[in-house]
Amino acid sequence: MEAALLIISLVKVYGMIGAGVAIVFLVFGLDRIDPAARGAYAFRPLLVPGILMLWPVTLWRWLALERNRS
Repeated sequence: MEAALLIISLVKVYGMIGAGVAIVFLVFGLDRIDPAARGAYAFRPLLVPGILMLWPVTLWRWLALERNRS
């Protein structure tokens, strides 16, 4: 039973971090990475599930593109 509670806690933490990355990325990062996404606010909620699941990849690519940009 303790293992199940640990797994559930880890999934919750992963999801909370993913939610934070999704909010910050969709508000600040998407416009900087993809200029065609400027003003396209209707499709941003569609990206949330993918960012929640793949937030480490999203964060890694975002930081890599920002480093190459400057």
